[in-house]
Amino acid sequence: MEDVGSAGQQRSGRRPRLEDVAAAVGVSTASVSLVLRGVPGPSERTRQRVLKAAADLGYQADRTASLLASRRTRLLGVMVDIHSPFHAELVEHLHTAAEEVGYDLVLSTLTRTRDEHTAVETLLAFRSEALILLGPSAPADILAALDRKTPVIAVGRRLADTGPDVVRTADDDGVGQLVDHLVGLGHRAIVHVDGGRGAIATDRRRGYRAAMRRHGLDDHIRVLRGNHTEAAGERAARHLLDEAELPTAIVAFNDQCAIGVLAALARAGVTVPGEVSVVGYDDDTLSRLSCFHLTTVSQNAQEQARHAVAAAVERLDQGRAEPREVVLTPRLVLRGTTAEPA
Repeated sequence: MEDVGSAGQQRSGRRPRLEDVAAAVGVSTASVSLVLRGVPGPSERTRQRVLKAAADLGYQADRTASLLASRRTRLLGVMVDIHSPFHAELVEHLHTAAEEVGYDLVLSTLTRTRDEHTAVETLLAFRSEALILLGPSAPADILAALDRKTPVIAVGRRLADTGPDVVRTADDDGVGQLVDHLVGLGHRAIVHVDGGRGAIATDRRRGYRAAMRRHGLDDHIRVLRGNHTEAAGERAARHLLDEAELPTAIVAFNDQCAIGVLAALARAGVTVPGEVSVVGYDDDTLSRLSCFHLTTVSQNAQEQARHAVAAAVERLDQGRAEPREVVLTPRLVLRGTTAEPA
């Protein structure tokens, strides 16, 4: 009889309902709901029968209806830069971490024509219970005001203790590790292509300057204006190529910028690392490709994602009110773009 019912529903084209699963098994809809939500109560035998019937019937829970009934969406809104390979990797780990604690994600993208305000408004329109903002550039007071309405977790961005939770790596330490590595190889003329005016770029620039001073290389400190894109790296490299003498090493703001540097140097016939060593930051998926094999710094995307989701859950389910900052230690990743100076 169950097979006949299933076939009838498929012929009619009607979507199977909770009542259909209950009728097939001979239990109440409440019992079916408990089983499908993983709530303790029904026996193991009943649980297995319900799961089999649901699979046979092709039943899928109406998530929208259940969320409306519960008044909770269990959605975490994530703002992501669509052009960032590192953000893409973070999102993958955020999905895994969220699913493990019964949440799901809503994504809203930053593009060249879509700013942070628009991205955040979209996340709120989808009833996101908390916001996980990847590398936000909005002023701290704006983020604090937003956090008073909806829990905010800023990932990768240092903030004053004013409201939002923060999960980040110690960027100044990470860039310091890169400079230490290059100095250890014998480099002195080390140039930094920075990331512009943002807080993340400020921390990395500070780390470069501090490390150079620590090694007594104050006179060799040189910062070129850049940003997070490959185009910025190419522009900086072309500027250096126009000069009489190249530096022996270049510290780029991130891996994308470093890849732009590599491209410009390659077109000019400059060998890396034979003539110039190049390093990036982030350890994103592109940096690991054999064609780049870029020396860089890992921010441990998986750990950042895990801490970001944990912070959101603490705010939403455990009622934590005080802001918290998690600072992870970055890790130097040695690959093929650094060597002793010629």
